Amino acid sequence: MREECGKMERVEMSIWECCELLNEYVDESDPDLDEPQIQHLLQTAEAIRKDYPDEGWLHLTALIHDLGKVLLHPAFGELPQWAMVGDTFPVGCALDESIVDHKYFQENPDNKNPAYNTKYGIYSEGCGLHNVLMSWGHDDYMY
Repeated sequence: MREECGKMERVEMSIWECCELLNEYVDESDPDLDEPQIQHLLQTAEAIRKDYPDEGWLHLTALIHDLGKVLLHPAFGELPQWAMVGDTFPVGCALDESIVDHKYFQENPDNKNPAYNTKYGIYSEGCGLHNVLMSWGHDDYMY
């Protein structure tokens, strides 16, 4: 997925057109919000604008922070929510049950690999976060 989605060969559009695409989706992983993602983007941007009125760059960041969720849309590949939303987590080690949609890990071949199912997995204790491979999702697409 990291390689396929990273090609950036999908669609060219404005930021606002991208925001409008998210009007069709409610993030099933977010227990605090039962509104389309466009509402989340606008509410977040407005809250940041109110709290930090002189930080224009931060207002924009708040507005676009979840635009990678366009990968749910058919024009961008129509990926399933379990593959795109939720939190980022380390791979190559035991997967914590607190990770959103943890139930899907049972179908992941890595779940059956003993090398990946210990506390540190393929990593050594104290190796540093820069040496840990993280899951890929909507945040990475925007990056």
